[in-house]
Amino acid sequence: MAEHLPVYVGADTLERLIRFCRERGLSRLTLVADGHTYAALGQRAEAALKAAGLDAEAVILRGDDIGADAASVYQVLVGLDKGARTFVATGSGTVTDVTRFVSHRSNSEFISLPTAASVDGYTSIGAPMIIDGAKVTVLCQGPIAVFGDLPALCAAPRTLTAAGFGDLVAKLTSVADWELGHVLWDEPFDAKIAQRARQAVWNCVDKLDSLVAARPEGIESLFLGLIETGFCMLDFGETRPASGYEHHVSHFWEMKLLREGRHSIFHGAKVALGVLASARLYDSVRRLSADDVRSRLAATPMLSRATEEATIREGYGEHARFAIETQEAFLSMTVEQADALRGRIIERWGEVLRIASNTPPAAEIESWLWQMGGATTPKAIGLSTEEYEMGLRAGHYYRARFTIKKLTHILGL
Repeated sequence: MAEHLPVYVGADTLERLIRFCRERGLSRLTLVADGHTYAALGQRAEAALKAAGLDAEAVILRGDDIGADAASVYQVLVGLDKGARTFVATGSGTVTDVTRFVSHRSNSEFISLPTAASVDGYTSIGAPMIIDGAKVTVLCQGPIAVFGDLPALCAAPRTLTAAGFGDLVAKLTSVADWELGHVLWDEPFDAKIAQRARQAVWNCVDKLDSLVAARPEGIESLFLGLIETGFCMLDFGETRPASGYEHHVSHFWEMKLLREGRHSIFHGAKVALGVLASARLYDSVRRLSADDVRSRLAATPMLSRATEEATIREGYGEHARFAIETQEAFLSMTVEQADALRGRIIERWGEVLRIASNTPPAAEIESWLWQMGGATTPKAIGLSTEEYEMGLRAGHYYRARFTIKKLTHILGL
């Protein structure tokens, strides 16, 4: 499925878009953008489509802190006429998710016209929407094509490009968590897809100097890496290839900001901070021998459900019930099941070390993020030390997956 989705990145993107629309018989188009993305590319795209004789109109989302929420969906619906149209998502993550949702619910198709290499979700079939103050991924649809305008991508704000790099580098820890869950918790895994995700990261890191300078070669590598990891998720059928503990803590922080009505933070910026936390845990694991593991397991008591639920309630507040239900298999382990898991950890410690060895040291990842101007401290994304630490403690309860955090938690690290 994923390999058939047309993806283009280059300098003649609008000409390619027009050609695609003519070949598909798409004559009525609605561009969805916000004020910034309309200025960056949307206005030029609308003019080019009209000059080519296509019926194109723009709906511009207004507001100081635009989110993928009911207010944005309403703005798009109000801006539509009655006739059938193909949507063109002209923006980054939020604009794309709003367009994905509206197009799906209105039984229409959409084209992705990104304005920044900032997220891996351009090809996704899920739209992370804000519903009742919580981030919920709603099943929708992917675009029928993706057109990356390289000049616009290179001109994107550095913070957005740094966020995209954080989201891409996260695949090194998410893939490690994915394989760790397979080895210790019998979760599904695909080695070929895992290798594709890792390679997408290294292809970009190899061009880091060019990326830091926002030169076309580096930006194109980042953009294509994000697209490829999006395809990895599509091919596997879920987010495991691209979302591990580092994403779970990011989602935790985002939910907290939403509950408190605070300004949102770029997804990739939060993820970058989560990547460093995850990489530090892998650093700790690499230092443990099998004998160390036996000693730690012997000295560390079995996890208490009451204690774990208390942590969840403290961290998730009104959404604690959701997290507790999500973690039922982990929280309800019997003594026999916990002993079996401990035995498996000891028995397969060599495999755990192999997985950990494929994860770069946290110091190396931090150097990459620093060069990109990405977030490396809680203060950089507006989090207090207490909020940061609570995310590290409770964030892994966001998904029912066995990650490096659960392993180190069991080991008492």
